Amino acid sequence: MKRKIIIAGAFILFSLTFTSCEPECKVCKIVTYIDGVYDSELAGYEYCGAELIAIEATPDVINGNMRTTYECN
Repeated sequence: MKRKIIIAGAFILFSLTFTSCEPECKVCKIVTYIDGVYDSELAGYEYCGAELIAIEATPDVINGNMRTTYECN
């Protein structure tokens, strides 16, 4: 009986020590540069998991001398 209690207690202890796998989250905002110099930015929003991967994989938009990109922190 003691052995079962010890095993159950050890299992509970080990279960509590492991953290869950939370997805990584970052705040991303759209930033505009003109001739390589900062011009403006839009409000940042928090993205996690697959959304964050998609945002970070989005290519820059270049229109003449203006470049618009996502920047995530």
